[in-house]
Amino acid sequence: MAVTRLVEDHMIIEKDVTIPLRDGGHVVANVFRPRDAERSPVIVNYSPYGKDVHFSSFWPELYAELLDGHPEITSQSSLRHMVFETPDPEVWTGLGYAVVRVDSRGAGKSPGRLQPNSPQEFMDAYDAVEWAGTAPWSNGKVGLLGISYYAAGQWMIAQQRPPHLAALQPWQGTSDFYRDRTRQGGIFSGGFVEFWWESVHTNQHGNGASRYVDYFTGRRNTGPELPPDQLAADRVDYIQDILDHPLEDDWYRARSAELQKIDIPTLVGANWGGLQVHLRGTLLGFTGIASPEKWLRIQRGSYFLAFYHPENVDTQRRFFDRYLKGDDTAWTDESPVQIVLRDIDDGVHELVEATQWPLPGTEEHRLHLDCTSMALSADRPTATGQATYAAPAGSAVFSTAPLAEPLEFAGPISLTLRLACSTEDADIFAVLRAYRPDGDEATFYAASGPDSPVSLGWLRASHRQVDPERSGFLQPFHTHAVREPLVPGQDYDLTVEIWPAGLHLPAGSRLELTLRGSDFARTEHGPGFTGHDHPDDRPAGVFHGEQTLTTGPFVDAYLSLPRIVRKEEPNVHSASPNASSPPTHHERPTR
Repeated sequence: MAVTRLVEDHMIIEKDVTIPLRDGGHVVANVFRPRDAERSPVIVNYSPYGKDVHFSSFWPELYAELLDGHPEITSQSSLRHMVFETPDPEVWTGLGYAVVRVDSRGAGKSPGRLQPNSPQEFMDAYDAVEWAGTAPWSNGKVGLLGISYYAAGQWMIAQQRPPHLAALQPWQGTSDFYRDRTRQGGIFSGGFVEFWWESVHTNQHGNGASRYVDYFTGRRNTGPELPPDQLAADRVDYIQDILDHPLEDDWYRARSAELQKIDIPTLVGANWGGLQVHLRGTLLGFTGIASPEKWLRIQRGSYFLAFYHPENVDTQRRFFDRYLKGDDTAWTDESPVQIVLRDIDDGVHELVEATQWPLPGTEEHRLHLDCTSMALSADRPTATGQATYAAPAGSAVFSTAPLAEPLEFAGPISLTLRLACSTEDADIFAVLRAYRPDGDEATFYAASGPDSPVSLGWLRASHRQVDPERSGFLQPFHTHAVREPLVPGQDYDLTVEIWPAGLHLPAGSRLELTLRGSDFARTEHGPGFTGHDHPDDRPAGVFHGEQTLTTGPFVDAYLSLPRIVRKEEPNVHSASPNASSPPTHHERPTR
């Protein structure tokens, strides 16, 4: 494939550059370089989405909303080279950086077998990092920066320790392939996996039916057309592979990073809006890496749009200036942890700074479940009670009284309960909702939509085994290593992980906990991209049954919130108006 060289304004573009791989194969990249620099630090992006697939082709509706509603982003560049979830090279070459976008093996312009999220893909990415770090136009320092897939892959690349990789910036990228991206609580996340895989195999190299267009040429993005039988042979059966591995085994472990091997400077960007996609694993990535120099920022709203906001681009730039350019003045006296505490209207209540995550000084705040009154209360119930609902459609709803004083919490959340089921297994879907003093529900912007609840949690009861050594503050770590079927009618004590949240509730507000046997959805159309209802994973004979909760004075059944206690830490400051970009559209789960 011939390399095309273009010159635009302040950058040089080399399109379709071949990068050799250790096994004799190769991948194809685009290189964007500053015109006025002999050697530059390099930002590498590596994925199957398509280096030549413009944002407007990959996701037209979302791109149109970006154009219509965000002049603070569109004014930074022409957006001509904007590719989904990656830094804009027009902006970054102007800041003195080279940007290398690579089509992973088997995707777009790169031939070979398409196997995303595999050890092979991340070994190839290591080779691409080293190629960029030794190129004649490179200063020898490589950084990784991107959202979602471009963030989650950073943990996998960095654990291999490429010599020229100097710094990481994973923005909203889970580190746990099993618990976050494919099997939340052990339940197959079929809605997201199927949606995501369709977008990836559409870009398979040789796919003549691809809808993706090369924005440079206007032609189909996937290279010479291959026959259907060869296409099928040249890709993994991604969905079936996940279905074939219901427990976390070696196949899964090979696709989740050994975080303790990562010791280079890292700036982690998380977002409360990453609920049900990346939030949990991004935070665990931050706490799990061994880097002595690491920082965490938790924001709100659209985690895609927040990434491109000028204030965040400046944060990204200053961090890389320090660790890729060697500018010691660019990144100094930065708070290790900085989080947005949302208000009940999904705005910024306060900006909280601290030394670590979870926040120092947070305390467990227990709200006990009471099946006799369906209440959530700081007091244990005085009598034993039961509540039964029929899965999948039924539910049990517990509510606090209006709060007598404000409640602030930020961090992981857990639920302890006692459950019996009429069948050999049960899927528990926990929904945490908030209500304003006027009685209206407070909703929040998240990947699952603009009207998300406070948080969600999941657990397959047969996966109830918890590893106490890997569990954290209000965060049980389920091993998902064995399946322990239930004895119908027998009580089991379970701990359900609910994803982290950060919220200020004023006096008069209420919290509500709903327990269900199926996904939470606000419309008759169901949960869409975030659904967990694949028939091979949830056969009706097993998961359509009665679920009975028991509460009482001698039963542990409570919701545990990480309440913020105002001591010396965390430090609280007024939020800047641009602490995170406002929610403006219904953002589907990013890939």
